[in-house]
Amino acid sequence: MDTPTPSFPSRLTEGYRAFLDDRFAREQKRYQELAETGQTPKIMLIGCCDSRVAPETIFDARPGELFVVRNVANLVPPFSPDDQLHGTSAALEYAVQALKVEHIVVMGHGRCGGIRAFADDAQQPLSPGDFIGKWITLIGPAAERTGGRGRNEMLEDYVERLALASILQSLKNLRTFPCISILESKGRLQLHGAYFAVASGVLMLLDPATGQFVPAVGDMPKKLRMIRCDEAAAE
Repeated sequence: MDTPTPSFPSRLTEGYRAFLDDRFAREQKRYQELAETGQTPKIMLIGCCDSRVAPETIFDARPGELFVVRNVANLVPPFSPDDQLHGTSAALEYAVQALKVEHIVVMGHGRCGGIRAFADDAQQPLSPGDFIGKWITLIGPAAERTGGRGRNEMLEDYVERLALASILQSLKNLRTFPCISILESKGRLQLHGAYFAVASGVLMLLDPATGQFVPAVGDMPKKLRMIRCDEAAAE
């Protein structure tokens, strides 16, 4: 039986045509410069694979501004120099040692399927494969930090609380990488935590002085100004 010839998604072709007519036309010089001189982003962002939280869209980034790594639940594993395959760690090494980024942002988000899969024992696995279950065990230390789900706590509330704790754990894991901890101690690299509430569009940033997440901007659009920080976190 002949294998059907794969058909490239028409949605992507249409999007590419729109890109050529609009953004590429406006930023062609920028793309040419990047092709000739290479990339020199100052910011690395570690985000989730979730299709609703594209960093370049959320931060309105120009080509070459962000070095982005996305994985399930925006997790950072601890430093583990062995003979296994480490995609996120390899990207960190390249960003810090080759590109010499000045900032690393770990950005979580509301309604994260990976976080919920870890928090909800009754939920079916995200996939029948072997990789996701092992990967989200990285959330374990964050769950311990939260003290677990409260007896009367709604699952949705716990999932968002765990998502914030997981960001803190990933920042802690980042500091187990010698190249990162050394550069941070010298003031040449800064680490940041962020959380994007999908439904409301509220972005919250980790305040290192208090350990709390606070709104990123104070002059939000009028229709969003009344959204409290805790409402965004429990979206």
